[in-house]
Amino acid sequence: MKLVILGRDGTLNPVADDYITSADEWNAMPGALEAVARLNHAGWHVVVATNQPGLGRGLFDVMALNAIHTKMHRQVAAVGGRIDAVFYCPHAADENCTCRKPLPGLLEQICDRYGVERQDVQVVGSSLAHVLAGAAMGARLHLVCTGQSAPLVPGGELPAGLPPGTQVHASLGDFVNQLLPVVLASATPALVQASVLLSTPTPTPMPGTGIV
Repeated sequence: MKLVILGRDGTLNPVADDYITSADEWNAMPGALEAVARLNHAGWHVVVATNQPGLGRGLFDVMALNAIHTKMHRQVAAVGGRIDAVFYCPHAADENCTCRKPLPGLLEQICDRYGVERQDVQVVGSSLAHVLAGAAMGARLHLVCTGQSAPLVPGGELPAGLPPGTQVHASLGDFVNQLLPVVLASATPALVQASVLLSTPTPTPMPGTGIV
């Protein structure tokens, strides 16, 4: 199974001044959902891992978070893509959990759920915390220059603490541009055609604590 684990805020949607607390406040980054669809059509599964400390602080509830992600699922489906699930950490920073990024617990849960070896996973996000979580479990690392990393440019000066070997991309779409030629070059024409024509089922929220 080919798996990409994405961050949410700054990667799929613009970073808000404060927390995104309702579906009305959530809007996709231009081109981000189309990038997810392109991954799907090439045979990649996409899962989101996101810190949501606003839950722990009582700024919004699980119903509101579910509504945000329902909107996200519908919008990505509208462009022919699918996000398999959203795994989230609901804890505030002072709760000392093991799932809050940059700790790898949330990403490890995803790997365990899908039966994927950690070193085979592509971890893509705009925050250092997301990349560090991927590094802690030995995944393949990608930083996109959007959201918190918008001041950065590929080939430019990198933030202190960025794990060695992290690839830097201008956007999620640029990450997909660089990933897919490598994948498609090793596929037969028949397999490539089949992946492009693959239909995408309607996303269904995943059951369980911390998963929507």
